[in-house]
Amino acid sequence: MSGHSKWHTIKHKKAALDAKRGKVFTRLLREIQIAARGGADPSANARLRTAVTAAKAKSVPNANIEKAILRGSGQLEGESLEEITFEGYAPHGVAVYVETVTDNRNRTVSELRHAFSKNGGNLGENGCVGWIFDRKSQIVVNKTDTTEDDLMEAALGAGAEDMQDQGEVFEILGEPNAHDEILAAVTALGVEPVSAEVTRVPQNTVKVEGKEAAAVMRMYDAIDNHDDVQNVWANFDIDDAELEALSA
Repeated sequence: MSGHSKWHTIKHKKAALDAKRGKVFTRLLREIQIAARGGADPSANARLRTAVTAAKAKSVPNANIEKAILRGSGQLEGESLEEITFEGYAPHGVAVYVETVTDNRNRTVSELRHAFSKNGGNLGENGCVGWIFDRKSQIVVNKTDTTEDDLMEAALGAGAEDMQDQGEVFEILGEPNAHDEILAAVTALGVEPVSAEVTRVPQNTVKVEGKEAAAVMRMYDAIDNHDDVQNVWANFDIDDAELEALSA
């Protein structure tokens, strides 16, 4: 779990680069559009509510959010999107779980298969590694924003399962259906989380370093940078300093 948490934090430092080319907005709006298929009212659609909250946290304009909801709920014409998941392995036995949203299944399948094989990985059958990753509410808070005792009391009182010290941040974990309540309790402290999302957390990790770590991150980045990819999770564990260097 620690490896995932370290990388999760560093990803937010890299997000500024994605934002410059609009990729962050695209991913967030696609998630809203997909989520809105379950209903256009965020108060009655938990997935949509989480997606809208995440988009607003990244300053996605309200007009864009509203259009994505209308497209997803069928009230406005738009591209036909499909969700596809991929499971497999990066080099050195690191499990990888990928979520995509695409308007062209054949293209996405072909290109993701190529991304795995070109970078020393193997694309597997659905289910081959999915069991390793548990869906969890994950809220990350800067240590400088509150005290550990106050944050723990608020989070656990709202239904969180655990809170961990991850260096510069605290990581709060809980069941997905408790996400809204935990987030509300955290923000009630006057805290703005670094991130708040329903994610996938690995049950176990694989330690890699040196050339092995570089190979794993090369494949991770190749997949994460694909235009159709929404999320990538992997169960690697790489030391903080090495992660910083590899993600620079």
